Amino acid sequence: MKSILIDAGPLIALFDKSDNYHTQAVTFLKNFKGTLLTTWPVITEASHLLAFSVKVQIALLEWINRGGLHLIEIESYQISRITELSEKYKDVPMDLADATLIVAAENHNIKEIATIDSDFYVYRDIRKRYLKNIFIK
Repeated sequence: MKSILIDAGPLIALFDKSDNYHTQAVTFLKNFKGTLLTTWPVITEASHLLAFSVKVQIALLEWINRGGLHLIEIESYQISRITELSEKYKDVPMDLADATLIVAAENHNIKEIATIDSDFYVYRDIRKRYLKNIFIK
């Protein structure tokens, strides 16, 4: 079964019916066969941007709890890599959530991501590869 990373954008769109990408996010999840992976900073970012409704924030957390996605832990020894990525891509700029997704991809050999963020066409992992965006084609 395929494992891909998911960024905050599609998660926000999934739970915010007024989001421009809502229908696309729903369709994507209905058709996706595999495991979605993300990091806590991504969930924090999504939850913050869903702050217009505590009910919607709770729905996101309940969906995660039911197995909607799995969390990849970022360990303290990986902070130096996150810092290195943030420095390298400071002109883009790369935020913490994006940096943790690149670190997760490096450590779990993940090659694909679901994101609305065009910055992932710029970011490269330690092997100089970018993540293929399978959300926006």
